[in-house]
Amino acid sequence: MNKKLFVYQCIIVITGLIIHPNFSIAQNENTNRQLAQQYYRNKEFDKAAVLYGELFQKSYSKVYFTYYLKSLIEIKEYTEAERVIKKQIRRHKAEMNYHVELGYLYKIEGKIEKSGQEYNYAIKNVVLDHQQIVRLANTFLAKREYAYAEKLYLTASKKLGDMYDFSFEIANLYYYSRDFDKMIDTYLSILAKNKNYIQTVQNRLQNSIYSDVNDNLKDLLKQKLIEQIQKHPNKLVLNELLIWLYVQQKEFDKALIQVIALDKRNNEDGERVIALARLANSNKNYKVAVNAYKYILEKGRNNYYYYTANNEYLNLLFNQIVTKKNYNDININELESKYKETIKELGLNSGTAIMMKNMAHLQAFYLNNSDEAIKNLENTLKVGNLSVTTIADCKLELADIYLLQNRVWDATMLYAQVELENKNNPTGSNAKFKKATLAYYLGDFLWAKAQLDVLKASTSKLIANDAFALSKLIEDNSILDENDEALQKYARAQLLHYQNKDSLSIESLDSIFADYSGHPLIDEAYFFKAKIFDSQKQYGQALKLYNKVYQNYGYENLGDDALFRMAEINEKYLHDKEKAQKFYEEILLKYPESSFTVIARERFRLLRGDKLQ
Repeated sequence: MNKKLFVYQCIIVITGLIIHPNFSIAQNENTNRQLAQQYYRNKEFDKAAVLYGELFQKSYSKVYFTYYLKSLIEIKEYTEAERVIKKQIRRHKAEMNYHVELGYLYKIEGKIEKSGQEYNYAIKNVVLDHQQIVRLANTFLAKREYAYAEKLYLTASKKLGDMYDFSFEIANLYYYSRDFDKMIDTYLSILAKNKNYIQTVQNRLQNSIYSDVNDNLKDLLKQKLIEQIQKHPNKLVLNELLIWLYVQQKEFDKALIQVIALDKRNNEDGERVIALARLANSNKNYKVAVNAYKYILEKGRNNYYYYTANNEYLNLLFNQIVTKKNYNDININELESKYKETIKELGLNSGTAIMMKNMAHLQAFYLNNSDEAIKNLENTLKVGNLSVTTIADCKLELADIYLLQNRVWDATMLYAQVELENKNNPTGSNAKFKKATLAYYLGDFLWAKAQLDVLKASTSKLIANDAFALSKLIEDNSILDENDEALQKYARAQLLHYQNKDSLSIESLDSIFADYSGHPLIDEAYFFKAKIFDSQKQYGQALKLYNKVYQNYGYENLGDDALFRMAEINEKYLHDKEKAQKFYEEILLKYPESSFTVIARERFRLLRGDKLQ
């Protein structure tokens, strides 16, 4: 036999002889542990007790002790359980947790006096160390002995004095015992001593409120805060906590009252107020946002946030008209006047350029005054120190107005200029999309689609989605040459609507219905006609057409769009909640994969009367 091979085999045999006993023991323990766990899970506690007893005797592991003790208690072997615990007490004299275990055993046996003696012994003799006290308190908590856990913390606090305050642990204890009254009092006491803990207290209360199944903790907290503010008007941290609570409940009107009071009392610059204005605006509570901005503006031009408040206030009003379509002619004229007054007061500069752009949009698209809008934008573009983004935004607005006036060539050139000046960024992509859309309006479908297909990879999700939708429309409804008259008429109708020539737009659509009744574009045409009546607030006419799209072409792409808009009109404008609820429900049932499903479900539940978080 090869000498080297013989030596190697000898080493393996000797090593095996050395490690095998330990390996066997470890393997045996692992098997017993798994078997004990299985017995315990199956509630075969008599078998589990035997195995856990053996495992504990070999290692004295706390884990094995715990399961051994639980198993003994389950099979009512109280004498053995007492013997095991007392042995541990003798072995670990400084460990008070075992006295709690003994006390709990006595309680199970009905020996209440002896149970209390063990609990009190543990509290009296625990080492005055933060970690030891918390561990002992957690043992009480695990046994649901909340009163003794409280006594432990209060006793320890008294002994330690200023060395350590267990207030947060005590508040947490009250949370576990569902004593919310004391929990809130403890947190308020913490803030009364040190206002710097407000963020921690807010986080703790947030978790408590979130897990409050009865949903009455918020009201209790609000009540106690108001009482404490009345008793201690100089503890402003309580006002801050009340503001936080109002915001959590989206009671922005009440929050604003408190924020303004704090701003005045502390002679602040309005930072809290403008933060609340933005929060209210993002939560669509526009009334509160407007009142907050007005408060800042009343402070005058010397206020740090005056310019910011002006911009955001006017932008809020602008978005109400342009985005939310929530306006009347009086609103538009008033907003134009506010823009003019503000720009006159602050001057035309880089800080007011966007105000001028937005005013120009109102003038052109809502007040039929394109000439003044163009003049204002041209003057704005002459201002020095404008950012690249502001210049591009003003140029795009100017190009849009050129298109409104049917100055197609001027619009095309300006879109191309912005695209060239803003390569590889969202602004350039937006300009490219507008240029492609203009080509589509003019019937140049091949070129438009080529541009749109490039934009489908845009980093801007909104532009990419819009490009995809228009490209798909062209692809589905055109043979990609200039002879598709139905698509040309539809594109022309869209351009005419853009140019506020709705009667001509409807004529173009009606000619599609008359001449191309079987064309795949027909559902798009009916839907677009409905949108025109919708924009004119002729909701009766709009609903008829939306319903036609839903009933006759519900299997096409626009079925859920039509149904959702029918629901919105009934809910928001006709105030017919029953019909709105019915339409939202139909979306959930018939179009479960629709992009409207999430919001439809939320609105359906609200109309049904469900209480939503």
